[in-house]
Amino acid sequence: MGGHPWWYLVPYEKGVASSLEALRQREFKAGRYNPAEPFPRFPVDLAHTPGCKHSSIDEAREDSDADGTRSILDVSGLSARPDYDAVAPLDDDELMEFFGTTKPTAEEIEDCEELFEQIERGQGIYVVVYENDQPSQIFFAGYSYD
Repeated sequence: MGGHPWWYLVPYEKGVASSLEALRQREFKAGRYNPAEPFPRFPVDLAHTPGCKHSSIDEAREDSDADGTRSILDVSGLSARPDYDAVAPLDDDELMEFFGTTKPTAEEIEDCEELFEQIERGQGIYVVVYENDQPSQIFFAGYSYD
């Protein structure tokens, strides 16, 4: 079958780790993950909240089995390099290759479908998005395990 892509553009908070955890909690509580919703919709519609069906993220991940959650819940932390169960940053060379800058804007991120070709199943990436030369958002993207 193949992994399912997931992606989110969220406000930049105090850093990537806190933004990632806030996103994971938001999506878990809303129930936008498999198996609560077999195929979550992207881009995310914040008004669509099927409801949480598990007592914890770990329980949801276990219940999703080999398919994965098809969401940000498929990763649990940050890594300096691509790894399973984590999101990793693109390095400066990759940012230049995809966006022509090390400080991409939201518009540049949204127009870059080739970015998904760099991601393996069960892994994710993140890109800090800039507005007026300041971090404003974080783009998280990845593939589920199945």
